[in-house]
Amino acid sequence: MIFGWTGHGSAWHSLRMGLFFTILLMWLQGTPALAGVVTGIEVRGDRIVLTFDARVANASAFLLAGPDRIAVDVTGAQPGQGTMLIGGPVAAVRQGNQGDGARIVFDLARPAIVTEGRFGEDGRTLTLMLKGVDGRSFARATSAGRIDILPTFSMGLRPERPAATKVRVAVPVAKKGTGLPRIHGIADDSRPLVVIDAGHGGHDPGAIAADGTREKDLTLATALAIRDALVKSGRVRVALTREDDKFLILQERYGIARRLGANLFISVHCDSAGNVQASGATAYTLSEVASDREAARLAARENKADVLAGVNLAEQTSDISSILIDLAQRETLNTSARFARLLGREAKDRIPTREHFHRMASLMVLKAPDMPSVLFETGYLSNEGDAEFLNSNAGRTRIAQTVRESVEIHFATQLAAR
Repeated sequence: MIFGWTGHGSAWHSLRMGLFFTILLMWLQGTPALAGVVTGIEVRGDRIVLTFDARVANASAFLLAGPDRIAVDVTGAQPGQGTMLIGGPVAAVRQGNQGDGARIVFDLARPAIVTEGRFGEDGRTLTLMLKGVDGRSFARATSAGRIDILPTFSMGLRPERPAATKVRVAVPVAKKGTGLPRIHGIADDSRPLVVIDAGHGGHDPGAIAADGTREKDLTLATALAIRDALVKSGRVRVALTREDDKFLILQERYGIARRLGANLFISVHCDSAGNVQASGATAYTLSEVASDREAARLAARENKADVLAGVNLAEQTSDISSILIDLAQRETLNTSARFARLLGREAKDRIPTREHFHRMASLMVLKAPDMPSVLFETGYLSNEGDAEFLNSNAGRTRIAQTVRESVEIHFATQLAAR
């Protein structure tokens, strides 16, 4: 016997379930799966073809110089280990996570720019058209901003009008100056120029203390204190790579100093370690081989700062790294080491220091071949005492006095030798 309510109930249940699956199917069909993993990267003559295992949201491409690179941000994508065929203008490729997507960086064997970008109909293929240019044209193109590339679909809805490819190129504003930072002190080109680099900045906070204090804030405050002390001495001119909270890639930092013709480059940082007992300041100079395990750890951490901008400079090939080291003049390395030892001597009675103050590491920010360079780790944010010292006016004043005395003796010694 079939009761009336049983039949009607089953029919109503079936209807509801049918509606549910219909709506679910429509939603799945109309919404792209914005989590495409990179499954292939191919360089085909004058184009780069990227493939994904699912639809991605959109993409943008931009250029970076020194070394020359093309960077591609793909929203809704993830780095993958798929097929990779490179050649032509592309020497190497690397991938990393960037925001809600992936960043793919193409190291160029010769200068080339992106002239056009387009997605395939299914949103799983992205093609970038390349054009070979000379070095000067590439340098100009780096300031042109991003090329934004939108797919032909938009959340499963048909566009109101055809939109095969939408490309937007930012037109650079004419620059009145060189974009170099201001030089402080007496306007006398015969006086030595010291460039102080406040480490990290912008979206890169650096090390973070237990109370939330960020390295990027302390390095800027310390750099400003050093600038004021050096300017007050009246013996040198001073410039800062940054005077506010902005991000600079590692090569931009020493690049600014070289373009200014700096006689000395000091990059200011605060260290961090798993051992909270570690404390005291150290100074690092360039060496292809780290002087100890801690120096190697520091180099690995600091050189990867540019991953936050999608450019992992730590992934240079061994050949390129060797060339950079070979280019570093012996006298420059010796001068850097002498200043580091001098800095340690002057710091000894003013600020806490490590037992082995001068160390060597393959730090990217020190790789200017013709400019004495030192990375000054002023203390450990992972140590409560150091963090308190570094975050105090008294601490910054002592650090600034240490640098001032060291700089004055350094250039006085050079003058006497001449």
